[in-house]
Amino acid sequence: MANHKSAIKRIRSNESKRLRNKFQHKTTRNAIRKFRETSNKKEAEAMLPSIFGMLDKLAKRNIIHKNKAANLKSGLKVRVNTL
Repeated sequence: MANHKSAIKRIRSNESKRLRNKFQHKTTRNAIRKFRETSNKKEAEAMLPSIFGMLDKLAKRNIIHKNKAANLKSGLKVRVNTL
């Protein structure tokens, strides 16, 4: 257990940040899952900008690696083009 006041505060803030990161990551994964289930090209194209924004935000905040975000975005764009 932490003995210093600052260490105790750091534990609290780390936990709240962890939960926020987990929520954002899970929300993005659910959006991608919903996107992959759709077979309508217009609907998929409408969803794409919001998903790209989510991925960019996760990469900017180091929740996921920037290359992973780029790979996911590329794969999603290829999926839209094949519909």
